[in-house]
Amino acid sequence: MFRSNVGGIDRILRIVAGLALIILAAAGTIGPWGWLGFIVMATGAVGIWMPYKLFGFSTCAINTNAETPAE
Repeated sequence: MFRSNVGGIDRILRIVAGLALIILAAAGTIGPWGWLGFIVMATGAVGIWMPYKLFGFSTCAINTNAETPAE
């Protein structure tokens, strides 16, 4: 299964930004591209962003627990 690669602050910012885009799109303030806020919000809620996975990037905290095996 996929391991989360979107950290806490990154997740919060994605959810807030996604909601803002959706609200602006629903109000007609920005164009239909604002509905992409659903994707931004979903990546924050799920915690996985495929481009991060593709480039080996993560905003999650580094696990320093020696008892947990590395994958």
